[in-house]
Amino acid sequence: MPQCPLDPPCSPPFPLMTIPALDTGLMWFRNDLRTTDNTALHHALTHCRRVHAVYVFEPPAAGPTTRPLSDRSAEFLLRSLESLDGALGALSRQAGAMDADGVHLLWTQGSAERAVTALARRLGAEAVFANADADPEGSARDARVRGALADAGISLHLAQDHLLFGPDDLHMPGGTLPAGFAAYYRQWLGRIDAETLRPHPVAPHARALAPAPDALRRPLPSLEAIGHAPSNLAALPLFPGMEGARRQWDEFLPRMPHYHLAHDYPGVRGPSYLGVHLRFGTLGIRDVAASAWALHRQGHEGASLWLERLAWRDFFAQALAHHPHAIDRPFRGGRDPVRWDRSAHGRKLYAAWCEGRTGYPLVDAAMRQLVQSGYMHHRLRMVSACFLTRYLGVDWRWGERFFAQHLNDLERASNNAGWQWAAGTGCEALPWYRTLNPVRQGQRYDPQGRFLRRYLPEIAALPDGLLQFPARATAADWRAAGLTPSCYPAPLVDLAEGRRLVQQRLVQHHPQQRSRRARR
Repeated sequence: MPQCPLDPPCSPPFPLMTIPALDTGLMWFRNDLRTTDNTALHHALTHCRRVHAVYVFEPPAAGPTTRPLSDRSAEFLLRSLESLDGALGALSRQAGAMDADGVHLLWTQGSAERAVTALARRLGAEAVFANADADPEGSARDARVRGALADAGISLHLAQDHLLFGPDDLHMPGGTLPAGFAAYYRQWLGRIDAETLRPHPVAPHARALAPAPDALRRPLPSLEAIGHAPSNLAALPLFPGMEGARRQWDEFLPRMPHYHLAHDYPGVRGPSYLGVHLRFGTLGIRDVAASAWALHRQGHEGASLWLERLAWRDFFAQALAHHPHAIDRPFRGGRDPVRWDRSAHGRKLYAAWCEGRTGYPLVDAAMRQLVQSGYMHHRLRMVSACFLTRYLGVDWRWGERFFAQHLNDLERASNNAGWQWAAGTGCEALPWYRTLNPVRQGQRYDPQGRFLRRYLPEIAALPDGLLQFPARATAADWRAAGLTPSCYPAPLVDLAEGRRLVQQRLVQHHPQQRSRRARR
Protein backbone atom coordinates (compact mmCIF):
# COMPACT_ATOMS: atom_id res chain seq x y z
CA MET A 1 0.00 0.00 0.00
CA PRO A 2 1.73 3.19 -1.12
CA GLN A 3 2.14 6.07 1.21
CA CYS A 4 -0.12 9.05 0.54
CA PRO A 5 0.68 12.72 1.06
CA LEU A 6 -0.65 14.05 4.34
CA ASP A 7 -3.16 16.60 3.12
CA PRO A 8 -5.32 18.40 5.71
CA PRO A 9 -8.15 15.81 5.92
CA CYS A 10 -5.55 13.10 6.68
CA SER A 11 -3.50 15.18 9.09
CA PRO A 12 -2.69 13.73 12.50
CA PRO A 13 -4.77 15.04 15.41
CA PHE A 14 -3.62 18.24 17.07
CA PRO A 15 -1.04 17.44 19.80
CA LEU A 16 -3.18 17.83 22.89
CA MET A 17 -0.27 18.22 25.30
CA THR A 18 0.31 21.76 23.97
CA ILE A 19 -3.15 23.04 24.91
CA PRO A 20 -2.96 25.94 27.38
CA ALA A 21 -5.29 26.32 30.34
CA LEU A 22 -8.63 27.58 29.05
CA ASP A 23 -11.71 29.04 30.66
CA THR A 24 -14.48 27.47 28.56
CA GLY A 25 -14.44 24.48 26.24
CA LEU A 26 -17.02 22.62 24.17
CA MET A 27 -16.96 18.82 23.93
CA TRP A 28 -18.43 17.70 20.60
CA PHE A 29 -19.65 14.10 20.83
CA ARG A 30 -19.85 12.08 17.62
CA ASN A 31 -19.08 8.33 17.54
CA ASP A 32 -17.91 8.27 21.18
CA LEU A 33 -21.14 8.29 23.20
CA ARG A 34 -19.76 7.44 26.62
CA THR A 35 -18.33 9.14 29.72
CA THR A 36 -15.76 6.44 30.52
CA ASP A 37 -12.27 6.40 29.01
CA ASN A 38 -13.11 9.11 26.49
CA THR A 39 -9.93 10.80 25.27
CA ALA A 40 -11.36 14.08 24.00
CA LEU A 41 -13.63 14.49 27.03
CA HIS A 42 -10.71 13.78 29.34
CA HIS A 43 -8.61 16.49 27.69
CA ALA A 44 -11.47 18.98 27.66
CA LEU A 45 -12.08 18.52 31.37
CA THR A 46 -8.41 18.69 32.30
CA HIS A 47 -7.65 21.78 30.20
CA CYS A 48 -10.78 23.87 30.74
CA ARG A 49 -12.35 25.40 33.81
CA ARG A 50 -15.83 24.85 32.36
CA VAL A 51 -16.91 22.32 29.74
CA HIS A 52 -20.20 22.09 27.87
CA ALA A 53 -21.12 19.06 25.77
CA VAL A 54 -23.04 18.90 22.49
CA TYR A 55 -24.25 16.47 19.85
CA VAL A 56 -25.01 17.74 16.34
CA PHE A 57 -27.69 16.08 14.22
CA GLU A 58 -26.24 16.62 10.78
CA PRO A 59 -28.38 16.34 7.63
CA PRO A 60 -27.39 13.41 5.40
CA ALA A 61 -25.27 14.30 2.42
CA ALA A 62 -26.21 13.25 -1.10
CA GLY A 63 -24.12 10.98 -3.28
CA PRO A 64 -21.87 7.92 -2.95
CA THR A 65 -19.92 9.32 0.00
CA THR A 66 -23.00 9.43 2.25
CA ARG A 67 -22.96 7.44 5.48
CA PRO A 68 -26.65 6.53 5.86
CA LEU A 69 -28.48 6.08 9.14
CA SER A 70 -31.37 3.63 9.17
CA ASP A 71 -34.42 4.18 11.38
CA ARG A 72 -33.16 1.43 13.70
CA SER A 73 -29.69 2.95 13.94
CA ALA A 74 -31.20 6.40 14.51
CA GLU A 75 -33.30 5.01 17.36
CA PHE A 76 -30.25 3.30 18.86
CA LEU A 77 -28.39 6.61 18.57
CA LEU A 78 -31.17 8.59 20.23
CA ARG A 79 -31.51 6.13 23.13
CA SER A 80 -27.72 6.21 23.57
CA LEU A 81 -27.75 10.01 23.67
CA GLU A 82 -30.40 9.86 26.40
CA SER A 83 -28.06 7.55 28.33
CA LEU A 84 -25.16 9.94 27.77
CA ASP A 85 -27.21 12.92 28.93
CA GLY A 86 -28.04 11.14 32.18
CA ALA A 87 -24.46 10.01 32.67
CA LEU A 88 -23.10 13.56 32.37
CA GLY A 89 -25.47 14.77 35.09
CA ALA A 90 -24.65 11.79 37.30
CA LEU A 91 -20.92 12.42 36.97
CA SER A 92 -21.37 16.05 37.95
CA ARG A 93 -23.44 15.12 41.00
CA GLN A 94 -20.89 12.52 42.09
CA ALA A 95 -18.17 15.17 41.79
CA GLY A 96 -20.13 17.44 44.12
CA ALA A 97 -20.71 20.24 41.62
CA MET A 98 -23.02 22.98 42.93
CA ASP A 99 -25.35 23.04 39.91
CA ALA A 100 -25.04 19.43 38.87
CA ASP A 101 -28.74 19.14 38.03
CA GLY A 102 -28.22 21.71 35.30
CA VAL A 103 -25.60 19.63 33.48
CA HIS A 104 -27.10 18.28 30.29
CA LEU A 105 -26.09 17.26 26.81
CA LEU A 106 -26.83 20.12 24.44
CA TRP A 107 -27.96 19.38 20.91
CA THR A 108 -28.37 21.24 17.70
CA GLN A 109 -29.09 20.52 14.05
CA GLY A 110 -27.51 21.56 10.78
CA SER A 111 -24.16 21.43 9.05
CA ALA A 112 -21.40 20.87 11.58
CA GLU A 113 -19.29 23.84 10.53
CA ARG A 114 -22.19 26.22 11.13
CA ALA A 115 -23.80 24.51 14.12
CA VAL A 116 -20.63 23.88 16.13
CA THR A 117 -19.21 27.31 15.41
CA ALA A 118 -22.44 29.11 16.30
CA LEU A 119 -22.81 27.20 19.58
CA ALA A 120 -19.15 27.66 20.53
CA ARG A 121 -19.44 31.41 20.00
CA ARG A 122 -22.69 31.58 21.97
CA LEU A 123 -21.11 29.76 24.92
CA GLY A 124 -17.92 31.81 24.77
CA ALA A 125 -15.86 28.66 24.19
CA GLU A 126 -12.19 29.13 23.40
CA ALA A 127 -11.75 25.60 22.08
CA VAL A 128 -13.78 22.66 20.77
CA PHE A 129 -12.69 19.11 21.61
CA ALA A 130 -13.65 16.00 19.63
CA ASN A 131 -12.36 12.54 18.84
CA ALA A 132 -10.98 12.13 15.33
CA ASP A 133 -13.07 10.61 12.55
CA ALA A 134 -10.90 8.58 10.16
CA ASP A 135 -13.61 8.25 7.52
CA PRO A 136 -12.81 10.45 4.48
CA GLU A 137 -16.16 12.21 4.74
CA GLY A 138 -15.66 12.77 8.47
CA SER A 139 -12.11 14.05 7.98
CA ALA A 140 -13.26 16.49 5.29
CA ARG A 141 -16.08 17.65 7.58
CA ASP A 142 -13.59 18.23 10.41
CA ALA A 143 -11.36 20.25 8.09
CA ARG A 144 -14.31 22.51 7.27
CA VAL A 145 -15.18 22.85 10.96
CA ARG A 146 -11.57 23.69 11.82
CA GLY A 147 -11.61 26.47 9.25
CA ALA A 148 -14.95 27.88 10.42
CA LEU A 149 -13.81 27.84 14.05
CA ALA A 150 -10.49 29.44 13.17
CA ASP A 151 -12.33 32.31 11.50
CA ALA A 152 -14.10 32.82 14.83
CA GLY A 153 -10.84 32.66 16.81
CA ILE A 154 -11.66 29.22 18.27
CA SER A 155 -9.37 26.19 18.11
CA LEU A 156 -10.35 22.59 17.33
CA HIS A 157 -8.50 19.79 19.15
CA LEU A 158 -8.87 16.22 17.87
CA ALA A 159 -7.81 13.07 19.73
CA GLN A 160 -7.47 9.44 18.67
CA ASP A 161 -10.18 7.38 20.35
CA HIS A 162 -12.44 5.48 17.92
CA LEU A 163 -9.58 3.24 16.73
CA LEU A 164 -6.73 1.75 18.70
CA PHE A 165 -4.28 3.07 16.07
CA GLY A 166 -5.24 5.84 13.69
CA PRO A 167 -4.60 5.97 9.92
CA ASP A 168 -1.18 7.62 10.35
CA ASP A 169 0.08 5.76 13.41
CA LEU A 170 1.67 2.64 11.88
CA HIS A 171 4.41 2.64 9.23
CA MET A 172 7.07 0.25 8.00
CA PRO A 173 10.72 1.04 8.87
CA GLY A 174 11.16 2.91 5.58
CA GLY A 175 8.21 5.17 6.34
CA THR A 176 5.77 3.54 3.94
CA LEU A 177 2.40 2.15 4.97
CA PRO A 178 2.15 -1.64 5.44
CA ALA A 179 1.45 -3.31 2.09
CA GLY A 180 -1.14 -5.76 3.42
CA PHE A 181 -2.79 -6.98 6.57
CA ALA A 182 -0.07 -9.45 7.56
CA ALA A 183 2.57 -6.70 7.69
CA TYR A 184 0.11 -4.31 9.31
CA TYR A 185 -0.85 -6.80 12.01
CA ARG A 186 2.79 -7.41 12.96
CA GLN A 187 3.21 -3.66 13.43
CA TRP A 188 -0.15 -3.34 15.20
CA LEU A 189 0.47 -6.15 17.66
CA GLY A 190 4.05 -5.05 18.29
CA ARG A 191 2.93 -1.54 19.22
CA ILE A 192 0.41 -2.59 21.86
CA ASP A 193 1.64 -1.91 25.36
CA ALA A 194 0.37 -0.59 28.66
CA GLU A 195 0.70 3.02 27.48
CA THR A 196 -1.36 2.37 24.33
CA LEU A 197 -4.11 0.80 26.43
CA ARG A 198 -3.97 3.35 29.25
CA PRO A 199 -7.46 4.69 29.94
CA HIS A 200 -8.26 8.39 29.93
CA PRO A 201 -10.35 8.88 33.09
CA VAL A 202 -13.25 11.29 33.15
CA ALA A 203 -14.88 10.98 36.58
CA PRO A 204 -11.99 12.57 38.59
CA HIS A 205 -12.33 15.74 36.54
CA ALA A 206 -16.12 15.92 36.27
CA ARG A 207 -16.41 19.06 38.40
CA ALA A 208 -15.52 20.98 35.27
CA LEU A 209 -18.79 19.98 33.59
CA ALA A 210 -20.79 23.19 33.24
CA PRO A 211 -24.56 23.59 33.60
CA ALA A 212 -26.38 24.31 30.38
CA PRO A 213 -27.61 27.89 29.95
CA ASP A 214 -31.36 28.08 30.56
CA ALA A 215 -32.03 29.12 26.97
CA LEU A 216 -30.34 25.99 25.68
CA ARG A 217 -31.89 23.43 28.04
CA ARG A 218 -34.34 21.20 26.15
CA PRO A 219 -35.11 17.50 25.87
CA LEU A 220 -33.52 15.51 23.10
CA PRO A 221 -35.57 15.54 19.89
CA SER A 222 -37.97 12.83 18.78
CA LEU A 223 -37.11 10.40 16.01
CA GLU A 224 -39.54 12.18 13.74
CA ALA A 225 -37.82 15.51 14.42
CA ILE A 226 -34.53 14.14 13.07
CA GLY A 227 -36.18 12.59 10.02
CA HIS A 228 -36.72 9.00 11.17
CA ALA A 229 -39.57 6.72 12.20
CA PRO A 230 -39.79 4.31 15.15
CA SER A 231 -38.26 0.90 14.46
CA ASN A 232 -38.36 -2.57 15.99
CA LEU A 233 -35.37 -1.82 18.23
CA ALA A 234 -37.28 -2.54 21.44
CA ALA A 235 -38.12 -6.06 20.20
CA LEU A 236 -34.47 -6.95 19.56
CA PRO A 237 -31.82 -8.11 22.06
CA LEU A 238 -29.95 -4.91 21.30
CA PHE A 239 -29.56 -2.57 24.23
CA PRO A 240 -28.42 1.04 23.60
CA GLY A 241 -26.14 3.28 25.58
CA MET A 242 -23.27 2.59 27.93
CA GLU A 243 -25.45 0.28 30.01
CA GLY A 244 -26.26 -1.82 26.96
CA ALA A 245 -22.61 -1.88 25.93
CA ARG A 246 -21.48 -3.03 29.36
CA ARG A 247 -24.22 -5.66 29.43
CA GLN A 248 -23.08 -7.12 26.10
CA TRP A 249 -19.41 -6.91 27.02
CA ASP A 250 -20.00 -8.74 30.29
CA GLU A 251 -21.85 -11.44 28.34
CA PHE A 252 -19.09 -11.86 25.76
CA LEU A 253 -15.99 -11.67 27.95
CA PRO A 254 -16.38 -15.20 29.44
CA ARG A 255 -16.91 -16.52 25.88
CA MET A 256 -13.88 -14.78 24.40
CA PRO A 257 -11.32 -17.55 25.16
CA HIS A 258 -13.48 -19.93 23.06
CA TYR A 259 -14.34 -17.44 20.32
CA HIS A 260 -12.31 -19.39 17.73
CA LEU A 261 -14.50 -22.46 18.19
CA ALA A 262 -17.91 -20.87 17.61
CA HIS A 263 -17.56 -17.58 15.74
CA ASP A 264 -18.13 -19.07 12.27
CA TYR A 265 -21.45 -20.76 13.07
CA PRO A 266 -24.50 -18.47 12.63
CA GLY A 267 -26.81 -20.81 14.53
CA VAL A 268 -24.92 -20.51 17.84
CA ARG A 269 -23.91 -17.61 20.04
CA GLY A 270 -20.36 -17.24 18.79
CA PRO A 271 -19.73 -13.61 17.75
CA SER A 272 -19.26 -10.78 20.23
CA TYR A 273 -22.23 -8.70 18.94
CA LEU A 274 -20.28 -5.62 20.00
CA GLY A 275 -20.02 -4.03 16.56
CA VAL A 276 -22.84 -1.54 17.06
CA HIS A 277 -21.36 -0.39 20.38
CA LEU A 278 -17.94 0.12 18.81
CA ARG A 279 -19.57 2.00 15.94
CA PHE A 280 -21.33 4.50 18.22
CA GLY A 281 -18.60 4.48 20.85
CA THR A 282 -20.84 3.38 23.71
CA LEU A 283 -17.97 0.98 24.45
CA GLY A 284 -14.35 2.11 24.45
CA ILE A 285 -11.83 0.39 22.18
CA ARG A 286 -9.00 0.47 24.76
CA ASP A 287 -11.19 -1.22 27.38
CA VAL A 288 -11.98 -4.24 25.21
CA ALA A 289 -8.53 -4.41 23.61
CA ALA A 290 -6.86 -4.49 27.03
CA SER A 291 -8.89 -7.51 28.10
CA ALA A 292 -8.32 -9.31 24.80
CA TRP A 293 -4.58 -8.53 24.90
CA ALA A 294 -4.26 -9.90 28.43
CA LEU A 295 -6.01 -13.15 27.45
CA HIS A 296 -3.96 -13.32 24.24
CA ARG A 297 -0.74 -13.14 26.26
CA GLN A 298 -2.05 -15.99 28.41
CA GLY A 299 -2.32 -18.14 25.28
CA HIS A 300 -6.09 -18.12 24.73
CA GLU A 301 -6.62 -18.78 21.02
CA GLY A 302 -10.09 -17.25 20.96
CA ALA A 303 -8.85 -13.98 22.45
CA SER A 304 -6.00 -13.89 19.93
CA LEU A 305 -8.44 -14.25 17.05
CA TRP A 306 -10.79 -11.59 18.41
CA LEU A 307 -7.87 -9.24 18.98
CA GLU A 308 -6.99 -9.77 15.32
CA ARG A 309 -10.55 -8.72 14.42
CA LEU A 310 -9.90 -5.38 16.12
CA ALA A 311 -6.73 -5.01 14.06
CA TRP A 312 -8.68 -5.62 10.84
CA ARG A 313 -10.98 -2.75 11.84
CA ASP A 314 -8.01 -0.39 12.22
CA PHE A 315 -6.42 -1.68 9.00
CA PHE A 316 -9.52 -1.06 6.92
CA ALA A 317 -9.88 2.43 8.40
CA GLN A 318 -6.29 3.20 7.44
CA ALA A 319 -6.81 1.83 3.92
CA LEU A 320 -9.87 3.96 3.23
CA ALA A 321 -8.40 7.08 4.84
CA HIS A 322 -5.39 6.93 2.51
CA HIS A 323 -7.36 5.77 -0.54
CA PRO A 324 -10.65 7.71 -0.37
CA HIS A 325 -11.35 6.93 -4.04
CA ALA A 326 -12.20 3.40 -2.87
CA ILE A 327 -15.52 4.67 -1.54
CA ASP A 328 -17.03 4.00 -4.96
CA ARG A 329 -14.13 2.79 -7.16
CA PRO A 330 -11.77 -0.21 -7.07
CA PHE A 331 -9.27 0.16 -4.25
CA ARG A 332 -6.31 -0.72 -6.44
CA GLY A 333 -7.36 1.66 -9.17
CA GLY A 334 -8.02 0.82 -12.78
CA ARG A 335 -11.15 -0.83 -14.10
CA ASP A 336 -13.49 -3.28 -12.44
CA PRO A 337 -12.49 -6.90 -13.10
CA VAL A 338 -16.01 -7.75 -14.34
CA ARG A 339 -18.46 -6.05 -16.66
CA TRP A 340 -21.17 -5.96 -13.99
CA ASP A 341 -24.74 -6.71 -15.01
CA ARG A 342 -26.46 -3.34 -14.58
CA SER A 343 -29.25 -4.19 -17.05
CA ALA A 344 -32.94 -4.58 -16.23
CA HIS A 345 -32.23 -8.29 -15.73
CA GLY A 346 -29.41 -7.44 -13.31
CA ARG A 347 -31.75 -5.20 -11.36
CA LYS A 348 -34.23 -8.06 -11.05
CA LEU A 349 -31.48 -10.32 -9.75
CA TYR A 350 -30.45 -7.63 -7.28
CA ALA A 351 -34.03 -7.13 -6.05
CA ALA A 352 -34.42 -10.88 -5.47
CA TRP A 353 -31.16 -10.89 -3.50
CA CYS A 354 -32.27 -7.92 -1.38
CA GLU A 355 -35.61 -9.57 -0.62
CA GLY A 356 -34.20 -13.01 0.19
CA ARG A 357 -35.71 -14.73 -2.86
CA THR A 358 -32.64 -16.34 -4.42
CA GLY A 359 -33.61 -19.97 -3.83
CA TYR A 360 -30.44 -20.53 -1.82
CA PRO A 361 -31.47 -20.76 1.84
CA LEU A 362 -28.24 -19.57 3.44
CA VAL A 363 -28.24 -16.39 1.33
CA ASP A 364 -31.96 -15.79 1.83
CA ALA A 365 -31.81 -16.36 5.59
CA ALA A 366 -28.84 -13.98 5.83
CA MET A 367 -30.68 -11.25 3.94
CA ARG A 368 -33.76 -11.67 6.12
CA GLN A 369 -31.61 -11.46 9.23
CA LEU A 370 -30.16 -8.19 7.97
CA VAL A 371 -33.48 -6.56 7.08
CA GLN A 372 -35.29 -7.74 10.21
CA SER A 373 -32.56 -7.01 12.77
CA GLY A 374 -29.91 -4.75 11.20
CA TYR A 375 -27.33 -7.45 11.87
CA MET A 376 -25.77 -10.13 9.69
CA HIS A 377 -23.35 -12.79 10.87
CA HIS A 378 -19.84 -12.02 9.56
CA ARG A 379 -19.45 -15.27 7.59
CA LEU A 380 -22.81 -14.71 5.95
CA ARG A 381 -21.71 -11.23 4.88
CA MET A 382 -18.97 -12.93 2.87
CA VAL A 383 -21.31 -15.60 1.49
CA SER A 384 -24.03 -13.15 0.45
CA ALA A 385 -21.50 -10.73 -1.10
CA CYS A 386 -19.85 -13.54 -3.08
CA PHE A 387 -23.25 -14.72 -4.28
CA LEU A 388 -24.22 -11.28 -5.59
CA THR A 389 -20.90 -10.59 -7.31
CA ARG A 390 -19.57 -14.02 -8.32
CA TYR A 391 -22.74 -15.91 -9.19
CA LEU A 392 -25.09 -13.12 -10.25
CA GLY A 393 -22.47 -10.71 -11.60
CA VAL A 394 -24.17 -7.70 -10.01
CA ASP A 395 -22.18 -4.56 -9.15
CA TRP A 396 -20.60 -4.76 -5.70
CA ARG A 397 -21.48 -1.09 -5.07
CA TRP A 398 -25.18 -1.97 -5.10
CA GLY A 399 -24.66 -4.58 -2.41
CA GLU A 400 -22.41 -2.33 -0.36
CA ARG A 401 -25.04 0.42 -0.28
CA PHE A 402 -27.80 -2.02 0.66
CA PHE A 403 -25.73 -3.25 3.60
CA ALA A 404 -24.96 0.35 4.56
CA GLN A 405 -28.67 1.19 4.59
CA HIS A 406 -29.47 -1.63 7.04
CA LEU A 407 -26.45 -2.46 9.22
CA ASN A 408 -26.64 -1.27 12.82
CA ASP A 409 -22.87 -1.72 13.15
CA LEU A 410 -21.95 0.07 9.92
CA GLU A 411 -18.29 1.05 9.83
CA ARG A 412 -17.97 2.28 6.28
CA ALA A 413 -14.31 1.33 5.91
CA SER A 414 -15.01 -2.27 6.97
CA ASN A 415 -18.15 -2.53 4.86
CA ASN A 416 -16.35 -1.16 1.81
CA ALA A 417 -13.37 -3.47 2.33
CA GLY A 418 -15.63 -6.49 2.75
CA TRP A 419 -17.42 -5.81 -0.51
CA GLN A 420 -14.22 -5.08 -2.38
CA TRP A 421 -12.82 -8.35 -1.01
CA ALA A 422 -15.76 -10.18 -2.59
CA ALA A 423 -15.45 -8.19 -5.82
CA GLY A 424 -11.73 -8.94 -6.12
CA THR A 425 -10.79 -5.24 -6.07
CA GLY A 426 -9.84 -4.58 -2.44
CA CYS A 427 -6.67 -4.03 -0.45
CA GLU A 428 -7.23 -7.65 0.59
CA ALA A 429 -9.26 -9.53 -2.03
CA LEU A 430 -10.55 -13.02 -2.79
CA PRO A 431 -8.97 -14.25 -6.05
CA TRP A 432 -11.42 -14.74 -8.88
CA TYR A 433 -10.56 -18.43 -9.21
CA ARG A 434 -12.07 -18.96 -5.73
CA THR A 435 -15.52 -18.30 -4.30
CA LEU A 436 -17.86 -19.33 -1.48
CA ASN A 437 -20.52 -21.84 -2.50
CA PRO A 438 -23.66 -21.04 -0.42
CA VAL A 439 -24.81 -24.67 -0.31
CA ARG A 440 -21.48 -26.01 0.89
CA GLN A 441 -21.11 -23.14 3.33
CA GLY A 442 -24.50 -23.99 4.82
CA GLN A 443 -23.64 -27.67 5.08
CA ARG A 444 -20.43 -26.83 6.87
CA TYR A 445 -21.47 -24.01 9.18
CA ASP A 446 -25.18 -24.70 9.79
CA PRO A 447 -25.40 -28.47 9.33
CA GLN A 448 -28.50 -28.90 11.52
CA GLY A 449 -30.16 -25.88 9.95
CA ARG A 450 -30.67 -24.01 13.24
CA PHE A 451 -30.07 -20.65 11.61
CA LEU A 452 -32.02 -21.47 8.46
CA ARG A 453 -35.09 -22.66 10.34
CA ARG A 454 -35.19 -19.47 12.35
CA TYR A 455 -35.31 -17.17 9.34
CA LEU A 456 -37.00 -19.48 6.80
CA PRO A 457 -39.88 -21.00 8.78
CA GLU A 458 -41.73 -21.82 5.57
CA ILE A 459 -39.26 -24.67 4.85
CA ALA A 460 -38.36 -25.55 8.44
CA ALA A 461 -40.10 -28.92 8.14
CA LEU A 462 -37.70 -30.14 5.46
CA PRO A 463 -35.11 -32.65 6.69
CA ASP A 464 -31.57 -31.44 7.27
CA GLY A 465 -30.32 -33.07 4.09
CA LEU A 466 -32.68 -31.02 1.90
CA LEU A 467 -32.85 -27.80 3.87
CA GLN A 468 -29.63 -26.40 2.46
CA PHE A 469 -30.87 -26.77 -1.15
CA PRO A 470 -34.64 -27.41 -1.40
CA ALA A 471 -34.40 -27.63 -5.20
CA ARG A 472 -33.17 -31.20 -4.68
CA ALA A 473 -36.43 -32.18 -2.95
CA THR A 474 -38.78 -34.44 -4.90
CA ALA A 475 -42.56 -34.15 -4.87
CA ALA A 476 -42.59 -36.98 -2.34
CA ASP A 477 -40.12 -35.11 -0.12
CA TRP A 478 -42.36 -32.03 -0.13
CA ARG A 479 -45.43 -34.11 0.71
CA ALA A 480 -43.61 -35.89 3.53
CA ALA A 481 -42.76 -32.52 5.05
CA GLY A 482 -46.35 -31.31 4.66
CA LEU A 483 -45.22 -28.62 2.22
CA THR A 484 -45.47 -27.76 -1.44
CA PRO A 485 -42.64 -26.65 -3.76
CA SER A 486 -44.41 -23.30 -4.24
CA CYS A 487 -43.62 -22.28 -0.64
CA TYR A 488 -40.04 -21.46 -1.57
CA PRO A 489 -38.59 -19.93 -4.76
CA ALA A 490 -36.66 -21.98 -7.28
CA PRO A 491 -32.94 -21.17 -7.54
CA LEU A 492 -32.37 -17.79 -9.14
CA VAL A 493 -29.36 -19.15 -11.00
CA ASP A 494 -27.59 -22.45 -11.44
CA LEU A 495 -24.34 -21.98 -9.53
CA ALA A 496 -22.13 -23.54 -12.19
CA GLU A 497 -23.79 -21.61 -15.01
CA GLY A 498 -23.79 -18.33 -13.10
CA ARG A 499 -20.15 -18.79 -12.24
CA ARG A 500 -19.32 -19.58 -15.88
CA LEU A 501 -21.05 -16.44 -17.16
CA VAL A 502 -19.34 -14.20 -14.62
CA GLN A 503 -15.97 -15.79 -15.37
CA GLN A 504 -16.63 -15.27 -19.07
CA ARG A 505 -17.11 -11.57 -18.52
CA LEU A 506 -14.01 -11.56 -16.33
CA VAL A 507 -11.79 -13.32 -18.87
CA GLN A 508 -12.97 -11.14 -21.74
CA HIS A 509 -12.20 -8.03 -19.74
CA HIS A 510 -8.94 -9.24 -18.19
CA PRO A 511 -7.04 -11.54 -20.56
CA GLN A 512 -4.33 -12.15 -17.95
CA GLN A 513 -6.88 -14.16 -15.96
CA ARG A 514 -7.08 -16.63 -18.87
CA SER A 515 -3.43 -17.61 -18.51
CA ARG A 516 -3.80 -17.95 -14.74
CA ARG A 517 -6.78 -20.27 -15.16
CA ALA A 518 -4.92 -22.25 -17.84
CA ARG A 519 -1.99 -22.81 -15.49
CA ARG A 520 -4.40 -24.21 -12.93
